[in-house]
Amino acid sequence: MLTRCILGMDHGGLALRSVLVETLGSLGVELEDFGVHGPESVDYPDYAHRVAERVAAAWASAEQRVFGLLVCGSGQGMAMTANRHRGVRAALCEHALAAELARSHNNANVLCLGARLIGAGPAESALTAFVKTAYAGGRHDRRVAAIDAS
Repeated sequence: MLTRCILGMDHGGLALRSVLVETLGSLGVELEDFGVHGPESVDYPDYAHRVAERVAAAWASAEQRVFGLLVCGSGQGMAMTANRHRGVRAALCEHALAAELARSHNNANVLCLGARLIGAGPAESALTAFVKTAYAGGRHDRRVAAIDAS
């Protein structure tokens, strides 16, 4: 199980903030919060880069219980930005099954959510599935290695 979350969002993610923080707490996940905390417009790449750098550093040092959680309006910009970092495998998920498969098949270490596209219930379910799902390894190892090699 993943046990430490590095959270970052832009103003578009605020609609989901409280439910996500509450879900993390109920799962016993430690939170490192990079913000935002208010509705003022900010640039999502700033937050995505900070979270991705922290996750990449943790995984490079074999601290694989750390994951990132990035939220913006669509989730796309956060995912695109985070995936530019070596060692980061960010997955945009709109439901629990997508999150479960991203973890088990792709060893995803950053969950991206689109606050304007997903409601509180599906966001909570996706986050819970992401946290609780282990990487399956085995036949997926060579594919994950190919992702990381690019």
